[in-house]
Amino acid sequence: MSTESDTEGETTRITRKGQVTIPKELREEFGLEQGDELLWQKTEDGIRVRKATHSAGRGMLVDDDVSEETREEMATEMESEIREKRRSEWQP
Repeated sequence: MSTESDTEGETTRITRKGQVTIPKELREEFGLEQGDELLWQKTEDGIRVRKATHSAGRGMLVDDDVSEETREEMATEMESEIREKRRSEWQP
């Protein structure tokens, strides 16, 4: 899969299976890792792609008296643990 630079950014090709490679520079800049989900949205200008967030379920199993700050810290820690587990499962 080749990439070309242009004044707008980089281009990639869609494979026969509909897969697209996200350029490494963009993956690094936006913290995209193997296993992350992307949200594809139709807009007036075309397609918008962004990292999907799953914050809607955050804190469901936490007591009501836990502060929002603590909830966010817990969620961030859990996300890190999940990423680390994914990395270790996908390492050769």
